[in-house]
Amino acid sequence: MRGQGSYLYPPMSQEPKPQDTLIAVAMSGGVDSSVAALLLQRAGYRVVGLTMKLWSPPVSSCATDDTDKTCCTVDSAMDAKRVCDQLGIPHYTLDMQKDFEDRVMEPFYDSYRRGETPNPCVNCNSFVKWDALWQRARAIGAQYIATGHYAAVDRDEQGFAYILRGDDPKKDQSYFLWGIPPESLRQTLFPLGNLSKPEVRKLAAEAGLRTANKSESQDICFIPRGNYREFIAERAGDRGDAIEVGTLRGPDGVELGEHRGLPYYTIGQRKGLGVATGEPMFVRKLEPETNTVVLGRKEELYCTAFVADRFNGFGPDWEDRECLVQYRYRSPVKPALVERDADGRVRISLREPGYCVSPGQSVVFYDGDRLLGGARIREILD
Repeated sequence: MRGQGSYLYPPMSQEPKPQDTLIAVAMSGGVDSSVAALLLQRAGYRVVGLTMKLWSPPVSSCATDDTDKTCCTVDSAMDAKRVCDQLGIPHYTLDMQKDFEDRVMEPFYDSYRRGETPNPCVNCNSFVKWDALWQRARAIGAQYIATGHYAAVDRDEQGFAYILRGDDPKKDQSYFLWGIPPESLRQTLFPLGNLSKPEVRKLAAEAGLRTANKSESQDICFIPRGNYREFIAERAGDRGDAIEVGTLRGPDGVELGEHRGLPYYTIGQRKGLGVATGEPMFVRKLEPETNTVVLGRKEELYCTAFVADRFNGFGPDWEDRECLVQYRYRSPVKPALVERDADGRVRISLREPGYCVSPGQSVVFYDGDRLLGGARIREILD
């Protein structure tokens, strides 16, 4: 177990002193960010809470309870403000809807239309929290940004900052943080890195925070009902974009019928294919150039090599290396050789076959619990 102090102090030195340091906490209105602010305040830091207004739920969803599951509602912003009032710290709500639309929602839509399976949380962290929000935090004088992610920041003997997995393997969120710019990571704190969810709720309850028993958001915040296909269809309809039907091809190259449109399928999907072949079939590949959904048997969904782009690494200059890779949030890590080319793309050669590697998802690189970097999967090679 890593010591609690490593989570509550800037990952540089004991200077400047806590009372001279202003830390901006990204507060969603949930228990995790509430406790992050609580712990930093208890450690003696000057703390300010910042809540991002990222999107406005459609009028049709406001009459349901679905939006209560997300972090972007008016109620969530009010919960964040009330927690800040309890702690006696300032709170500001920032209108960041354009940033979120441009960097998260639109790329999410475009990625599905290209036959990929995007990860919007990575884009939100990389381009909204640790870019647009961090710029606003610095504008009010903050020296550090903190969030309620279950992860930690550490430094090596050369002073390079890295992300560490959270101590609780059930809650570890380091997978989603690979896109943080290294220069921003040096000014980042994760106060919950050595805590479990029950411990966080206990701290909140003991402090009397109103979010102590608040339910946890599970869905993508701008898809509160969890139906991404509905989101794609509605946005396509609003824009007049055609989602064209195409060919559904079996593992032996035989045409099995028509698919409903590439955005409605994901790698590894088995249900809702609309074909009966006498054996289980899964989506093996999506081909946007021919508008084809390729089905395969389960054993055909394994691969040993793939290419990724948008590489971001921590530490000194990246060298080709053997490390552990994780290509889905809940997938086990696998040993691999990771090689960069002159164009900034990376080739990942798995030492054992990996199941259901999907373009658009993230692949992250670890040395033990230390996150070395990550990239976006683009193409399956073998």
